[in-house]
Amino acid sequence: MRPFFFFSYAHRDQLAGGSFVDQFFSDLRDELALLEPAAGPDVLGYRDTERLRLGDDWEKQLSGTVATCRTLVALYSPAYFASAYCGKEWAAFNERMIRHRDLTGRSVPALIPVIWEPPSAELPAEVLRIQYLQHDLGEAYAADGLRALLRADPRGPDYLRVVRVIAERVRESAAQCLAELPSLDLGRVDGWSRAPVEEQLSARPGLVRLFVAAGRATRGDGPSAEPAGGGWYGPEPWDWAPYHPPTLPSLVARAQQVITRAGHITTMDEIGPGLAGELDRAREGNQVSVLLVDPWSAGQEPYRQALREFDDQNHPVTGVLLPVGTDDPPDGPARARLWEGVRTVFPRNWLHRSGPEPLFRVKVTRERFESELLRAVTVAQNRLLDEEDNGGDPHTVRASFGLEPDAPKLPGLAIPAGPVPAARRLPAIETRTPALHPLPVADRPSRGELQS
Repeated sequence: MRPFFFFSYAHRDQLAGGSFVDQFFSDLRDELALLEPAAGPDVLGYRDTERLRLGDDWEKQLSGTVATCRTLVALYSPAYFASAYCGKEWAAFNERMIRHRDLTGRSVPALIPVIWEPPSAELPAEVLRIQYLQHDLGEAYAADGLRALLRADPRGPDYLRVVRVIAERVRESAAQCLAELPSLDLGRVDGWSRAPVEEQLSARPGLVRLFVAAGRATRGDGPSAEPAGGGWYGPEPWDWAPYHPPTLPSLVARAQQVITRAGHITTMDEIGPGLAGELDRAREGNQVSVLLVDPWSAGQEPYRQALREFDDQNHPVTGVLLPVGTDDPPDGPARARLWEGVRTVFPRNWLHRSGPEPLFRVKVTRERFESELLRAVTVAQNRLLDEEDNGGDPHTVRASFGLEPDAPKLPGLAIPAGPVPAARRLPAIETRTPALHPLPVADRPSRGELQS
């Protein structure tokens, strides 16, 4: 009863294009049935949505199937590599293949990648050891993935060729009898490892300063005002929650927990006219900074001028993250207008967003937020170390990164420092430095108005 293949896919891909995922699974199983007519449908392929029933111990059932199935078909996509549980399935099955090779001296290519959507270039090292770029399946498949072939022509020759070749590879690998794992608990499997980044951070504990630019939304007046804007915004910028349903009360709270879990302490301020000076003082104190910017608010005051001045200057130890919200418009004119607006606020940083070790990270998804944040902090800390190694000369370190010397300071307002009112703080993680001057509430259009 060992299934010929375990269907490993990201549920986010299922939600984004469920009919396509369903069709590929069914077509692959039907094609395999032609090659293995004696096998029943339950033995041909395993997919969680077809086998799990109300009351089942889903993790136990998945663990047992990954430990015994003959092959694993993995639908590679950005969502797949952002999914912690896909990482567990992939890593556990890869360990089966390694153990089989160590025991028998024979390698069984039973992990069969399928390019659903082209994944990011930043793949885990263990994934890159298994060839997944299959040009023999056609240039269109290699460039755009199987989902694009399905959208273009669900019964087209290019798509059907991929299905046929994958089915043949499943059959060939299944015949080589990969050894089973005696026991497996997927809950204890690490999956896509983030340990190297966290180890780097833990090795150099320090202060990470967070600066936030996000909208506010309230109904009524006074402390009992109800939050509006669908829950994405609240009375203060640090109530911003672009990912729904939020895994923590807000994005800032999530960022603080990620940073402190890595061994740091953190402060939090709202972005305002004194931003450049605050970043310079943090750098002089061997502190790194991260700006968390709502793309819907970046082009509006009170944030636009401060962010434009930031972009005009060089801040080599400051990261910038702009999340893409789960309610943001899909690909189309509205989405294009949103990110074109971001580009006009950050023209210099936008040009370097794809460079080596970028500190400017846009369209950060819910699944990648933690890893992108940790990478930004790590890159910023490494640059601080480079500055120390070069005698603390910021011009030397800028030259080493191909950056221009410091731009002249622009005249700014003198902002008196003052403590942050207790009502405006998140559950504090350390003592605060003086905050920027609190900014007034700005009237801004709703997301619906912006989209229209």
